[in-house]
Amino acid sequence: MNKLIILLIAFFFINNCSFNENSKLWQDKEKELASKPNIKKVFSKEKKIVSEFNQDLKLDISFDKTNNKVFNNRNNFGFQNFEGELNKTGNFKFSKFKDFSQIDFFPIILKDGVIFFDRKGSIIKYNKDQKIIWKRNYYSDLEKKLLPKLDFILNKENLIVTDNISKYYSFNLNSGELNWSKNNAYPFNSDIKKYGNKFYVIDYKNTLRCFSVIDGSECWNLQTEDTFTVSSSKYSLILLNDIIVFNNSVGDITAVDIKTGLITWLLPTQGRDIVSEAFNFKFSKLVSDNNSIFFSNNKSEFYSIDVKTGTINWIAEINSNITPIIVGNFIFTISNEGFLYIIEKNQGNIVRITNLYKNYKEKEKKNLYPIGFAIGNKNLYLTNSNGRIIVVDLSSGDILKEQKVSGNLISKPLIFNNSIYLIRNGSIDKYN
Repeated sequence: MNKLIILLIAFFFINNCSFNENSKLWQDKEKELASKPNIKKVFSKEKKIVSEFNQDLKLDISFDKTNNKVFNNRNNFGFQNFEGELNKTGNFKFSKFKDFSQIDFFPIILKDGVIFFDRKGSIIKYNKDQKIIWKRNYYSDLEKKLLPKLDFILNKENLIVTDNISKYYSFNLNSGELNWSKNNAYPFNSDIKKYGNKFYVIDYKNTLRCFSVIDGSECWNLQTEDTFTVSSSKYSLILLNDIIVFNNSVGDITAVDIKTGLITWLLPTQGRDIVSEAFNFKFSKLVSDNNSIFFSNNKSEFYSIDVKTGTINWIAEINSNITPIIVGNFIFTISNEGFLYIIEKNQGNIVRITNLYKNYKEKEKKNLYPIGFAIGNKNLYLTNSNGRIIVVDLSSGDILKEQKVSGNLISKPLIFNNSIYLIRNGSIDKYN
């Protein structure tokens, strides 16, 4: 084992020569970002936003329509239909996970129930009354001990599943019959997107893979720059017309032709040091309005990128790895310090900043950070690492209420059919 480790380290340093400070790739990238006339950096590093801004501004949000989706190929959900009072109306119970520190796995929410999984990889379907209809497990005893975490996508009457132990499979939701089951060379580390009879997913080697929904065979794959460090963030991908756009652990944004897997454009967003920092580098999901792509990271960079060319429209200095939400001409995001930013979409101008942690003492803020948020008809709902949810009036920015959900971590809010669903360790709670 020691010999293997030494060989791996030696291999890393031998192949790391392309990342030295004289590397043309990084020199060109840094010069490009500094010299492009169309790039607008909204705030310079000398002008960090650390306080509230434009607090008297009332935002007109009446023009945008609500939607009722929990899956979207552009990760663009906008306003969703919810006007409830956060009254708990039920929960869907499952066996607790040993490790619940990374909550980035979500259920399939149906009109008549919910589909999720438990600690040993059993897939469970509940009815709307929180009763278990069926429970399926397609793992061996050895695989169950690895405690697989699953991602799902529906394909008509079938469910396609990928996991973090390299397995992927499909089964019929009605009969429970396994359609096919295969193993990838490496574990998967992204959600799944589907288009036609193909589905797309990214593994830990920064490789985008295209599979057939019919038999699970691989259609094509594209490996981007790899590191020996496993990312602590889940990779993101979106489908836009005839291209797939995705990120990787070193901050590259790549657009690929959906049919051939050939690169359309590639944008590196980080410098040469990111390889050694990959584990601590965290980023939001990619979100798109079909013209631009928006995302941010914990290095205080919020990007707007042109879909067609991959060029940077603007960069704002916002420290966040929370997935942003687009509403009309505005982008909403929340910094890792608990500030709600409202950004003008086209130019990147910051319209308003609200401190959502203003009621917390400095000592309480040390271990406090946002998990994720959703936007209802009038309010924003933010979940936090202390197990509480904060409700914010979008128009005024006022904090309307704060409610305890759990003593530990909870997931980002999921809105469907005028209800909010929150995952905590051992159950999915439903609120109206």
